[in-house]
Amino acid sequence: MCEPVLCSVCAFSQPLIISAAWFFYCFSSSFCQIMAAHPADESFPFHGLLPKKETGAASFLIRYPEYDGRGVLIAILDTGVDPGAPGMQITSDGKPKIVDIIDSTGSGDVDTSTVVEPKDGTIPGLSGRTLKIPVTWKNPSGKYHIGVKNGFEFFPKALKERLQKERREKLWDPAHRAALAEACRKQEEFDSTHTNLSQAEKLLKEELQCHTELLNSLEKKYSDPGPVYDCLVWHDGETWRACLDTSECGDLSCCTVLRNYKEAQEHASLGNSEMLNYSVNVYEEGSILCIVTSGGAHGTHVASIAAGYFPEEPERNGVAPGAQILAIKIGDTRLSTMETGTGLIRAMIEVIKYKCDLVNYSYGEATHWPNSGRICEVINEAVWKHNVIYVSSAGNNGPCLSTVGCPGGTTSSVIGVGAYVTPDMMTAEYSLREKLPANQYTWSSRGPTIDGALGVSISAPGGAIASVPNWTLRGTQLMNGTSMSSPNACGGIALVLSGLKSNGIQPTAFAVRRALENTAVKMDDIEVFAQGHGTIQVDKAYDYLTQHASLPTSNLGFTVTVGNHRGVYLRNPVEISSPSDHAVGIEPVFPENTDNSERISLQLHLALTCSASWVQCPSHLELMNQCRHVNMRVDPQGLREGLHYTEVCGYDVSTPNVGPLFRVPITVIIPTKVNESTAYEVHFNNVYFKPGQIRRHFLQVPQGARWAELTITSHSHDVSSKFVLHAIHLVKQKAYRANEFYKFSSLLEKGSLTEAFPVLEGRTVEFCIARWWASLGDVTIDYSISFHGVTCSTSQLHIHASEGISSFEVLSALKYEEISPSINLKNWVQPLRPVSAKTRSLASRDILPNNRQLYEIVLTYNFTQTKSGEVTPSCPLLCELLYESEFDSQLWMLFDQNKRLIGSGDAYPHQYSLKLEKGDYTIRLQVRHEQICELERLKDLPFIVSHRLSNTLSLDIYETHKNALLSKKKANTITLPPNCSQSFFVTSLPDDKIPKGAGPGCYLTGSLIVPKSEYGKKADVLPVYYHLIPPPNKTKNGGKEKEKDTDKEKDVKEEFAEAMRDLKIQWMTKLDTSGLYDELKETFSNHLPLHVTRLQQLDSEKERMKRLNEIVVAADVVLSSIDQTALAVYLTMKTDPRPDAATIKSDMEKQKSSLIDALCRKGCALADKLLRLHSQDGAASEEVSSTEDDPEGCLKDLTDTFWEIQKWVDLTDSKVLTFAYKHALVNKMYGRALKYATKIVEEKPSKENCTNCIQLMKSLGWTHSAAFADNWLPVMYPTDYTPF
Repeated sequence: MCEPVLCSVCAFSQPLIISAAWFFYCFSSSFCQIMAAHPADESFPFHGLLPKKETGAASFLIRYPEYDGRGVLIAILDTGVDPGAPGMQITSDGKPKIVDIIDSTGSGDVDTSTVVEPKDGTIPGLSGRTLKIPVTWKNPSGKYHIGVKNGFEFFPKALKERLQKERREKLWDPAHRAALAEACRKQEEFDSTHTNLSQAEKLLKEELQCHTELLNSLEKKYSDPGPVYDCLVWHDGETWRACLDTSECGDLSCCTVLRNYKEAQEHASLGNSEMLNYSVNVYEEGSILCIVTSGGAHGTHVASIAAGYFPEEPERNGVAPGAQILAIKIGDTRLSTMETGTGLIRAMIEVIKYKCDLVNYSYGEATHWPNSGRICEVINEAVWKHNVIYVSSAGNNGPCLSTVGCPGGTTSSVIGVGAYVTPDMMTAEYSLREKLPANQYTWSSRGPTIDGALGVSISAPGGAIASVPNWTLRGTQLMNGTSMSSPNACGGIALVLSGLKSNGIQPTAFAVRRALENTAVKMDDIEVFAQGHGTIQVDKAYDYLTQHASLPTSNLGFTVTVGNHRGVYLRNPVEISSPSDHAVGIEPVFPENTDNSERISLQLHLALTCSASWVQCPSHLELMNQCRHVNMRVDPQGLREGLHYTEVCGYDVSTPNVGPLFRVPITVIIPTKVNESTAYEVHFNNVYFKPGQIRRHFLQVPQGARWAELTITSHSHDVSSKFVLHAIHLVKQKAYRANEFYKFSSLLEKGSLTEAFPVLEGRTVEFCIARWWASLGDVTIDYSISFHGVTCSTSQLHIHASEGISSFEVLSALKYEEISPSINLKNWVQPLRPVSAKTRSLASRDILPNNRQLYEIVLTYNFTQTKSGEVTPSCPLLCELLYESEFDSQLWMLFDQNKRLIGSGDAYPHQYSLKLEKGDYTIRLQVRHEQICELERLKDLPFIVSHRLSNTLSLDIYETHKNALLSKKKANTITLPPNCSQSFFVTSLPDDKIPKGAGPGCYLTGSLIVPKSEYGKKADVLPVYYHLIPPPNKTKNGGKEKEKDTDKEKDVKEEFAEAMRDLKIQWMTKLDTSGLYDELKETFSNHLPLHVTRLQQLDSEKERMKRLNEIVVAADVVLSSIDQTALAVYLTMKTDPRPDAATIKSDMEKQKSSLIDALCRKGCALADKLLRLHSQDGAASEEVSSTEDDPEGCLKDLTDTFWEIQKWVDLTDSKVLTFAYKHALVNKMYGRALKYATKIVEEKPSKENCTNCIQLMKSLGWTHSAAFADNWLPVMYPTDYTPF
């Protein structure tokens, strides 16, 4: 998700980029090589690879070559920056390019709280390897903190995929092919020389078959755990040091020792194959080691654009080659480099601590409400109190309006940057066969925000070919997106700051933003919502700030509020039906620590201007150090249909040439009415489209409409074209994504296409049809939009199983519509309550300025997966909230019963579905906040796990209540005339269809689809919730109560004696003595459970190996207590006509189970005796009795038991597996032993059982398989839960 393989549709929940690979894949028809007519010696347009000319950066550096970013520190909050990537080593004045590299997510953390001391110069690593400590290491305390980390946990996804392929080709395939060939050869050799097989030879043949089968099985189940690194941390008397065992064999002398990166800018590589550079940071007095790597190529590319420096190739320089970088990884590798609240708030703590001048943030999300939430508060604090200039990408979710993301386009303190493409970029980066005029990228997000702010502040070039990490095995790469325009603008601002600092000018963030906006150059034919105030102009912004540095308003900011909003945005029909008055608040904002005398002396005489006739505002405002309100009237009546934008600008009358000190943005949309007179359709004929051209239509959705169908037809004979079809409704307190339709479509010559999308009745929908910016040639098309409506009586259908029959009503509001309702249930949802909740204060990484401590609550949930399937965990109270959340962050981790991390997730559950095997699982949820009391409120927070049904369940629907009650004549297709309705009745699911594990409190989810048309089915979908009730009570013995024979009722004393007997038997296994057994045996010598319990008691004792003979004797007692002939006869019976057949069946099943158990325990004891003898090379130990001295007799008994047990059960039965494994081990049939050992692991996964498998692989000579399995051990069986 973080890698540059994203299109603009999906890039807004990750780094904001558009992949070059995707670009060329989609638009290969629009590209070709440079035409042959071009001169071969024509110079390459280097300036188009990383554009600086259009922003004034190039001319600025010609004027001021030493103002190239020197003295400026830029924080790059991203996927991490590779310190070994080209251009990332030094600045133009010889300083380290990267001052520190920090992973603020926790994804690189290793728990190194285990402390050990070397013995004979070695340490047992947590991986199981022995680590040899080099004598050159200095460690006065002699104590080492150790941990272990699986490389694939922090490797970038693309690197992991490459390494998996390479490791398989090099480490697995050659050895495995050789082993398989040898196994096949031996089997063929045996078959050719053996015909009439004895029992022993049959076992030998089975052994050879097992070799082939196991090797084929290992090939199918092949899974690479990746490299596993032992980690060591120690204090050398001066500083903390760390070492990763990159040799993976314990030879630490060839491994690199590192200090915290900030101390000496040290980093190392994990290997020549990986080429992944890493650095380290040690926290919590050595108890946490953070391995810092880049989680993707995005962050390095961004850093290279902003500040890369190539002394030998200056044409490759970033915009500000003299600037230094603070690299902070905020993309969590566990979440495919998704940003988290933890990562962002820790990052802002570091930004403030390092006194960064600038932040570049090329990430973002759609937000439900703008300019709000804990993360935004921390960003605002950094800007307003610590004078950090925060630059961020606006988003890649255009071309519709109001698609800017958070924080780039929605947060007051952040400079949001849009992306445009220049003709030189088209030639140098994209190899277009013809130059087009400069244009905004089609996908660049547009304003205004839902609360009326402009959204996009400025624009910059949105593409570059720049450096990427070494692990990509390429030096540079083309990426485009607002992710690229943001660092271009950020680098330009760094140039401005570099010049100002050199001249002793310390501008505020307010002053810099005002200079950028007032000097930006607007591009023709590009709307303000796309480009903001225009393209950044570095040289003009610098001149502006130097010329106006002494003005009293130079360092002031201004807050504009319109009620609870930041502008006026009138869009829906009710808002534009009449003139509206708006109280606008204007308040000056002073820099932190401004003298009170300056606050008192502020007296501004402001002129308010607006060029729009439909806006009335006061002409002047006297402003002092308080919020002043003015009244504005917006009269949309008489405005033509479409989009209207204006601003009320505030000027200081004494210095009007400074430009506006503040702006009040006003947006009004007049929708086109669609009603019965137009047949609920709109048509647009012979519409001409140039490359990149956009046409917007704002339509008032008719009452009763549920979906719209769009049809496009091309008139062009020789041009195929690419179009973006985009539609958005805006709903209060909902992100634009909640009601968005986006489709990238190819329209062939003279071709046509039809799409459908959902609509909200009575609201204004924006439909945008945009020609892709690089789709060459002009086209003419016709298109039409037709509205349809089949309205259900409820917006979501809740069905309670206890009701038996539920109903809903359908109305066709607009036209004749064919309906064929269906309800399909696809998931069942399991609510969970925490089994524990623990709060604590966090460590040094989590302290905000002024010693504001952050806290966490960790909630633990348990659930059982009854069969393998797909699950989606989520926390309903907090999901879909990130930037706007009132909590700092949320993160859940799902573990199996061995504490192995299976997966993680955060605010967006749909992105983190997991496939789970049958078993028990634990979910740990972390929520963080500055106030511990807020966390205490969450101690009983519910959590849900949504299970994907293996088969979709359908509910039966009927047209009448009678038919539903009698389950007759299900509903068929019906044609509803306009304004006519039809009721439908839904019956409950049969009890046998309810998924196993689902019970009261659980519910099923799915959808109700009413329209019959294929387009309506896609667009008009209603959610359905089916609430479960307790299952029916099942009576035992088929409902027949046992008839008590009064004559045979037991005497009370007899019942008491039996009860005492059973109680004593229960306690036998808890007491380490044979006294109870000896006592009971005198009275109940024929009571089978007594002897079975005694056998289990002996077989489970700690000193079992000393009592093997007793176990064999106890097993023989059990076997002699069972009439095996009678049992065998019973088992051959097909039916039992006796009246007490159920009781007899239960008794016989218990006898069979006891028989098999006794045979298995006896066999295991015999096998253990022989294995012990083998391990002693035939020499008996002191405890070995005379019976044990006869290995041949013991082996005969074992063989007899082996054949006896197969009369009753198959050897692959779970109850027999341990015996079958040990029998094979005694006979040194390691293939058969591995077969059964593998099944034991499947039944009961444990480290011990896996170790047995590994040892057998080594015995078979399959060292390649053993090595991979060895690496799995610390991954599958960690010592503790992975830290957050």
